[in-house]
Amino acid sequence: MSYATLKLIHVSAVALSFSGFAARGVGVFSGASWVHHRLTRTLPHVIDTVLLASALGMLWVVHLLPWAVPWLRAKIAGLILYIALGALALRPARTGPTTSAAARGHQLAWIGALTVFGYIVSVAITKDPRGALMWLK
Repeated sequence: MSYATLKLIHVSAVALSFSGFAARGVGVFSGASWVHHRLTRTLPHVIDTVLLASALGMLWVVHLLPWAVPWLRAKIAGLILYIALGALALRPARTGPTTSAAARGHQLAWIGALTVFGYIVSVAITKDPRGALMWLK
């Protein structure tokens, strides 16, 4: 498969992953029942697998090791933080009454994950570990 095809798949999966995560966050925080549907819980894993496979495919095509390039290391670090915040944000509430402080923590984690996602995209676009922050002096 060509690099251009893999990149198109990757960017498409990025858009789907972001849209799905944002929508699930809104659904969880508004108490929507659709967030508990089997497809809603399964589809993100499929999309993220395609996302990871296409990224690895692009690395393979250009014979590149991700830890050899600073901006790719930054994306990987951002991805780890994004996954951690996303898991915290969307994890089911513990049994018993949900406190407003706990709900606020989930919402802050969700906003944090969305922010980190934006950072990862800015690093990908700029090819600089600082991402969009590179323009700040």
